[in-house]
Amino acid sequence: MSYPIDKKLVVAVSSSALFDLSESNSVFVEEGPQAYKDFQKKNLNKVLDKGVAFPFIKRFLQINKRFPGKEPVEVVLLSRNSAATGKRVFRSIQHYGLDISRAAFMEGKSPYEYIPAFNASLFLSANEEDIQNAINSGYPGGVVLPSKSINDDDSEILRIAFDFDGVIADDESEAVFKGADLPGFYDYEVEKSEIPHKPGPLADLFRKLSFLQELEDKEVERDRDYQRILTTAIVTARSAPAHERVITTLEDWGVSANEVFFLGGMSKDRILSKLKPHMFFDDQRSHLESEAGDIPMVHIPFGIANKNQ
Repeated sequence: MSYPIDKKLVVAVSSSALFDLSESNSVFVEEGPQAYKDFQKKNLNKVLDKGVAFPFIKRFLQINKRFPGKEPVEVVLLSRNSAATGKRVFRSIQHYGLDISRAAFMEGKSPYEYIPAFNASLFLSANEEDIQNAINSGYPGGVVLPSKSINDDDSEILRIAFDFDGVIADDESEAVFKGADLPGFYDYEVEKSEIPHKPGPLADLFRKLSFLQELEDKEVERDRDYQRILTTAIVTARSAPAHERVITTLEDWGVSANEVFFLGGMSKDRILSKLKPHMFFDDQRSHLESEAGDIPMVHIPFGIANKNQ
């Protein structure tokens, strides 16, 4: 029997993040709701193109194939569409073979209030207002930024990368950094090196991913030829001696990442271009840029880094 939803790692995704709705959105903006409905009805059987979050969602769902007795993950669709206009979205979901069955169609309203109802540890959307409302309400959300779609369908591996401060952890240290010079920040972090951070907006997501990695650890013990499907990384602007508090926090929470990079202010793109994550989460928009434009980036509009923006 599969896990009940309250014990799963649930990712909620909007249709605007999962699929390319630029054409449909243009009709809505230029001609209004009725024209939008007519357009979707006319194109009901025309499959939507893949959106920025599609590769991430596809690989995330493949985790269940590795653990068919548990099916520990689930994706839920949270949409501003009506159920009628959402028919095309679900037909596209079925066309691509995505195992998504639960949904909320809000007919023009923001769906963010239903994040906790579906036990979602993450809500991905291209709608900045919806995500900001989610973050303001204490819910885990991220704005999927425009980028080229990664096309490596031959691979099942899911690579997820996170910034640390303001994403996995709270923004306590970022507040200190903004209020002091760099030596003052280092002094503060060394003083607090044995005190773990409080959780940030994606802490629950990171913890549950770590649990999935523990399931993979057991598979490796059982079968030395087992090929892992999930890789996590932390890519942070911190460097020594401010690195210790990151490690203290992870140890206190009983979690870990496969790869951790302390960059000391280096451009994160230098690492991300090699790592090639299917999703990278950061709270600072200035860090969400890649020279090639082919890394799916998600902005977490949380904390002091996003005030007065």
